[in-house]
Amino acid sequence: VITLMNVLVVLTSLIAVIFSSMYYYNSREFIELLLGQPVKRTSVFLGQYLGVSLSLSLSLLLGLLVPFVFYGSLDGVIVKQVAVLLASGVFQNFIFSAIAYNLAVANENRIKGFGYAIFVWLFLAVLYDGTFLMLLMSYNEYPLEKFSLVATLLNPVDLSRILILLQLDISALMGYTGAVFKQFFGTGLGVLCAVSMLVLWVLLPVWRLKRLAVKKDF
Repeated sequence: VITLMNVLVVLTSLIAVIFSSMYYYNSREFIELLLGQPVKRTSVFLGQYLGVSLSLSLSLLLGLLVPFVFYGSLDGVIVKQVAVLLASGVFQNFIFSAIAYNLAVANENRIKGFGYAIFVWLFLAVLYDGTFLMLLMSYNEYPLEKFSLVATLLNPVDLSRILILLQLDISALMGYTGAVFKQFFGTGLGVLCAVSMLVLWVLLPVWRLKRLAVKKDF
């Protein structure tokens, strides 16, 4: 499951960014045709976004569930672990597809829009963790428990990683920070905060996409 977690967190978000950006830029002529019809702009853009996100999520669910069911691995505790794994993957698809669509709609130049989308993924998946660790090491003499929790909540990739790791009961390998995460995210309030932040990470880009769709001029 740890291997699946790494593939899920890194590749799922990357595929969502790449596929969403490519799909938007390749279908711009079709979007212009639709906008010439009596159809709401928000319906066109949000419909495409939901279509891409749901397709990616469905392929993820089938791709992960079929092997588990085929090999009879869905029994006991692993069912909950797989459920959290799949839920995190679905959230990653919706979040990064929304981010990619925002950047693509805002940039006419496909190279620039595609580059911005890849940079956002690279920052959230790789650079954010490096910066976070450098800050923790530089200020390790100060109480950083609340800072660590807030910094984790602000990154959907790290948030998904933490939720999956806590389901695997290996938070002890993360040391003192893992104990702090388990103490917070292991409670009902912690899970509610984590899910709320993931939902917020979906809703905010979608809200901005609606505003961009209304003002978009081809």
